[in-house]
Amino acid sequence: MKTFLEYVAEDIINKYGTNLSHTAVVFPNKRAALFLNEHLVRLAGKPIWSPSYITISELFRRHTQLVTGDQIKLICDLYKTYTEVTESDETLDHFYGWGQVMLADFDDIDKNMADAKKVFCNLRDLHELDDVSYLSPEQVETLKLFFSNFSEDKTTELKKRFMKIWSRFGDIYRLYNERLEAQGIAYEGALYRKVATDDSLDFDFDRYIFVGFNVLQRVEQLLFSKLQKMGKAKFYWDFDDYYLATKTGHVNPSEAGHYIKQYLPYFTNELDTSDADIYRNFRKAKKITYASATTEDVQARYVGQWLKEGNRIDDGRKTAVVMCDEALLQSVIHSIPEEVNDINVTTGYPLQQTHFASLLEDIAAQHTEDYDNKQLLEWAIAMLKLMAQGHTDTSGETTGQDNQLTSEALFRTYTVVNRLLELVNNGDLDVDRHTMMRLYGEIVRTTSIPFHGEPVVGVQFMGVLETRNLDFEHLLVLSCNEGNMPKGVNDTSFIPYNVRKAHGLTTIDNKVSIYAYYFYRLMQRAEDITIVYNNAADVTSTGEMSRFMLQMLVESGHDIERLALSLPQEAGSTTCQDEKKTKEVMERLHKRFDKQRNPERATPMFTPSSLNIYQKCPKRFYYRYVAEIIEPEDDADDGKIDAPTFGNIFHDAVQKIYERVIAAYKSHTIQPQTLKQLLANDAYIKGVVDDIMHPVNGIQLINASVIITYIKQLLKIDSRLAPFTILGLENVVMKDINVKTAEGQLTTTIGGRIDRMDCVTCADGVKRIRVIDYKTGKNNKRNDGYILQSFIYSLLVDESPMMNPEKLEVSPALLYIQHSAGKDFDPTVVYEKEKVTDVSKFREEFMNTVEQIIAEIFNPEQPFACTDDKTACTHCPYCNLCGV
Repeated sequence: MKTFLEYVAEDIINKYGTNLSHTAVVFPNKRAALFLNEHLVRLAGKPIWSPSYITISELFRRHTQLVTGDQIKLICDLYKTYTEVTESDETLDHFYGWGQVMLADFDDIDKNMADAKKVFCNLRDLHELDDVSYLSPEQVETLKLFFSNFSEDKTTELKKRFMKIWSRFGDIYRLYNERLEAQGIAYEGALYRKVATDDSLDFDFDRYIFVGFNVLQRVEQLLFSKLQKMGKAKFYWDFDDYYLATKTGHVNPSEAGHYIKQYLPYFTNELDTSDADIYRNFRKAKKITYASATTEDVQARYVGQWLKEGNRIDDGRKTAVVMCDEALLQSVIHSIPEEVNDINVTTGYPLQQTHFASLLEDIAAQHTEDYDNKQLLEWAIAMLKLMAQGHTDTSGETTGQDNQLTSEALFRTYTVVNRLLELVNNGDLDVDRHTMMRLYGEIVRTTSIPFHGEPVVGVQFMGVLETRNLDFEHLLVLSCNEGNMPKGVNDTSFIPYNVRKAHGLTTIDNKVSIYAYYFYRLMQRAEDITIVYNNAADVTSTGEMSRFMLQMLVESGHDIERLALSLPQEAGSTTCQDEKKTKEVMERLHKRFDKQRNPERATPMFTPSSLNIYQKCPKRFYYRYVAEIIEPEDDADDGKIDAPTFGNIFHDAVQKIYERVIAAYKSHTIQPQTLKQLLANDAYIKGVVDDIMHPVNGIQLINASVIITYIKQLLKIDSRLAPFTILGLENVVMKDINVKTAEGQLTTTIGGRIDRMDCVTCADGVKRIRVIDYKTGKNNKRNDGYILQSFIYSLLVDESPMMNPEKLEVSPALLYIQHSAGKDFDPTVVYEKEKVTDVSKFREEFMNTVEQIIAEIFNPEQPFACTDDKTACTHCPYCNLCGV
């Protein structure tokens, strides 16, 4: 197999010789430069003057005094401009999320050289459509179609709000760029645009060779054209006839070549002698296998088996494992067989999964409630310095295992915190503590620690973007599901699709096209291809193979073998090892939960959730509450909302609605007429939900609609009970208890947060307190964990003089929103076939259960065992640590 970069290297040597010191080779990313340089040296057969290798981003940055600002600084400055223009009292905490969307829109406008003033024309002033000479007839029709939805007779409250802010976007865009430029900084699109439109630039190199670009943004086209007119630009494109056929219907190589010259204005046909070889690549004989797997873990384990077959290990760098979902990295690394001596990992280790990053976040949450932001960040820096001191011996050398990773994790975490402190000290970052911790977590989630090694040696492990310009004989693609390939294809934007399309901005279609190119280009020269996808539908996956796999299956003409993967029979028993309660483990337990040992800890508390986790899987309890490894959050870049977040939004919205009612009527008693008015006011309920979640794309709008439906269902249920009195919303309840353990007497705390407490007069005429737990999930089957939680909270309320001064009967309630439509629906918990109207009758039984669980947790002879229910491991965030 002759790779694309070998073709390019051969052509460069033939045309320009071995003195390339005045040549710059420009790539989309850095990685390909190492491979091209090696090919140049090998083909020359003697020492050469190597060219300079730069990325397209570096090419732009070299020709301006502006520097790219970091994301937080850019959004803080955008917030300042926004509030000045709109005179809004919006807080930075609320603005930050959709400020990211606004910044992305501005970036896209500049990279595609659009006129911001015309993009953000006032939708009310339809006469502005009179001057559309800059648009094609098709673009005009597209805009008119969109604007027709904003006629006065169709205007809703949401559209009014949208038009109000839309009309100011042009001013925000202009003043924001002026603000940034005055500081010598810019966002990437603005920097690119400034360079592309600067006719006074000098380009140092005699020749710029652009290698492996595909879809070009307007700023790139403008710069390329400028260099081409100067006689300094040469271009190498990597296309295949099959990919071109998917674009044009052409399958004949000569027709495809002709299409390239029309489709790409900068095509110079540099590879005249090898065109036929390139065009025939996809049609040549290939062995292609599609493999389905039931879990991500099954896919990762298959890596070892796949590598051992077909000479794939011995072929070294000709073999690649490509992860469409880079979260697989840890599992994949652990699955590499011992026979593999050399590997190169191009994806970095997630900083979020390092001990220091998660430990710092957890300690901060526990101990710094009363700090403001500057104190919090200074404290975090001090903590990191202490950790660094503890990580080195007296000679200054790092000690312990994984020294390099640990040191790098410390340094990167310190850098993140220090940058946040700089922004606070400069007055740029003025947010509440919650938002500060969210920003910290967001940066940590997007930061990775690079692996060090020899890039051109050994089996290659990489993400999709790292494959650009590279070719492999043996190819294993993992997690090639719809949603991963293409990746992150969403329409999150303030600029509607029709407006984007009319002004030549990036649309969802463009994003799909880019990933289509990555996929087919990766396939074209490979001869041994295995593509794996997860066929089990769950919260994170649809269970569908990628659309590109389906297209190949139908159109490629290749015989594609199908394979179903499962765990080997001998692997049916788990490799998970019980965690023994060593002296160190017991000490951590006491520090976390023992009030006598650690009276200063903010919340040394067992919550019902923690006890439920222990009962389901003691090993998971160990990871979460003893080792204090934070469970990773789902990546929401695709706009989807996971189940916990969905539930939190519902809780927050209900709390806000009832708090406003209480404040408006100056009474905690909710009247039937009040609920009737709320149910009739859809716009009000929608406004509450929008204020919390700021839906900006189709998926989020659908989720918002579902939440609104659930809220209305709750209000209907409540209207049947009204009048009732709200006693508390999202109240924290706790109690100290003494537990007899194997080690002696233990004083600890149980408690948590109650969704809602109210006082109602029931059908039997008895006045009772209800302790209500909202459940927004689909499953309404008996759940012992939910029962235990509701009883614990109710028992704590029952005996609290503050919460139950009248010593009323307390009744636990589980309100399953999705199953509450019937007129006879009653959320009262049923236990032992009877409705629980007075929880005190069960005090001894349930408190004994709680004490037994805690005593077992503190029994040093009883390890934190792995669960016997292996189905629970499928979606456990710690399954990779257990090795199951």
